Amino acid sequence: MLALDVGKKRIGLAVSDPLGITAQGLQTLERTRVREDLAKLKDLATHWNVSTLLVGRPLHMSGAESRQSEYTRDFAERLSEHIGLPIVFWDERLTSVEAARILQETGKAAATRKGAVDRVAAMLLLESYLEHCQQPREADAGGSLG
Repeated sequence: MLALDVGKKRIGLAVSDPLGITAQGLQTLERTRVREDLAKLKDLATHWNVSTLLVGRPLHMSGAESRQSEYTRDFAERLSEHIGLPIVFWDERLTSVEAARILQETGKAAATRKGAVDRVAAMLLLESYLEHCQQPREADAGGSLG
């Protein structure tokens, strides 16, 4: 799975291992033109043998869609069409804030570089989704359905 934290200047990237257990950050993609961005992302997806795209869904804290949500959805749909892979949208609220906090706590100079924040945000997005997928379903855990 390839996770994308889509911004207008950069796209934070992370990829899962084949078993869908861990997330590894990739170099942040500095945006140029949409066609070039799509081509670079297709190359990455091919290189990492990706079967699904996980795209961060930027929402307001209330859960309402934002202007960036529309832009991200349009870009993701175009990417999906270009690459031929399905998309999963996942709530990304606070991932960038959390990423900046993590980098700040480590005291690394990377905390000042925006690309590092985007990469860590993509990793957090992917980790959140993978953890969600690994949680046992209520029915599997013996809960009743009705």
